[in-house]
Amino acid sequence: MGVQPTLTIEDFKKIKSNKELLEIIEQKNIPFNKVEEKLFYEEELRKLQIELIRLQKWVAKNKKRVAIIFEGRDAAGKGGNIRRFTEHLNPRSMRLVALNKPTDIERGQWYFRRYIRKLPNPGEIVFFDRSWYNRAVVEPVMGFCNDLQYDKFMLQVPEFEHMLYEDGVTIIKFWFSISKDEQLNRFNSRLKTPLKRWKFSPVDQKGQEYWDKYTHYKNQMFSKTHTSYSPWIIVKANDKKTARLECIRYVLSQFEYEGKSKAMTTLFPDPNIIMRYHRSSKQLD
Repeated sequence: MGVQPTLTIEDFKKIKSNKELLEIIEQKNIPFNKVEEKLFYEEELRKLQIELIRLQKWVAKNKKRVAIIFEGRDAAGKGGNIRRFTEHLNPRSMRLVALNKPTDIERGQWYFRRYIRKLPNPGEIVFFDRSWYNRAVVEPVMGFCNDLQYDKFMLQVPEFEHMLYEDGVTIIKFWFSISKDEQLNRFNSRLKTPLKRWKFSPVDQKGQEYWDKYTHYKNQMFSKTHTSYSPWIIVKANDKKTARLECIRYVLSQFEYEGKSKAMTTLFPDPNIIMRYHRSSKQLD
């Protein structure tokens, strides 16, 4: 076997951009599929995050109210997506909402009250890392609510969201869909990585055991809360990086903000990754 071509120190000293790096790799006939994928992802993410900054300025200027909900099974990639959305935004007109379990006082109040307090103010984008939809899936699966509370919520949530829609609040509802095997792989990765171990909770431990129960309540949620004014957007999220890019594209595609025509990349999401909910006998999760 011949000597495998490699990059030298001299090569790296000459390189001034990702494009030049790719050119040298190609000249030396070095396998670079993974490198190319990573560079493409990072460059696309940068271009899309520039558009998010433009969108945020437009939202602030025009006093729009935008709520983006991130739902899905445990380890589906909600937090990672939110980080890519928010890491370069102005914190003065953006908030992240990730509520703990309700207090004793909150448990005695109307269920939606604690979420109403967190809704966007004029000129603000709010990202919900889980939302009022806890009561649609997690709470009934884990026994954190009774049947009466669940049934009341399922009746009220379409009306609640319709009132928000009528009042001018834009709600985007993402459901991150992963396979059972992929969830298990991500759980194992969390347990092996000290910096990620905090993410693994007692509720997570039941994710695989209660997989079918989660599926039942998820399907009930879709069938009763997917509406024309507040649709569910399904994200195929087994590939984390692709899901991140396509979610940002989807959000950008929903607004006619200033400077949109100058975007350096496509703002149309991949319909094979991002799609409105529709009943199907074959689903990823």
